Amino acid sequence: MSSAPPVPGARTGADMSALVVAIARTADREAFALLFRHFAPRVKAFLMRSGLSANAAEELAQETLLTVWRKASYFDPARAAASTWIFTIARNLSIDLKRRERHMGTVDLDAVDEEADETSGETILMCAEREARVRAALSKLSEEQAAIVRLSFFQEKPHSQIAQELGIPLGTAKSRVRLALSRLRTLLEDLK
Repeated sequence: MSSAPPVPGARTGADMSALVVAIARTADREAFALLFRHFAPRVKAFLMRSGLSANAAEELAQETLLTVWRKASYFDPARAAASTWIFTIARNLSIDLKRRERHMGTVDLDAVDEEADETSGETILMCAEREARVRAALSKLSEEQAAIVRLSFFQEKPHSQIAQELGIPLGTAKSRVRLALSRLRTLLEDLK
């Protein structure tokens, strides 16, 4: 591969790949700036078309490009174009965000800020009671199940990473998460 510096304003796939390679090799800030200027608006538009709000899409576009900066060494121009790699990162981050929202319930941060001032003592008490019940239910799980719930939901680690950390097969990790959640649901059945 040629080690010639990328041409400012370059727009071809090979030029974009060269920018990512320059970032990987020498942490080239100028190459990153060019890549950011080119891809940030495109990634944001892509994420908005996938259903994200403008603010969420902008945040994920920035996170996508920060991931490109941190993981540029993983890019292989022989396997994919830079644009394919970058949009795959954006898609994966979007999927992760949607999963977190599904697990945690959709939270509108602007609405939370507005409602924070109107939180009643009764609401605070109910939340505290609910939190205490969840903690109590977690303490009734085996240490193995409690650990898997913490890794999966509190630390938001994917099943593959959980399996790797615990030194177990992926299928076993998935089964343990499923069983732990089933047990937790049973313990919290009347908490709604």
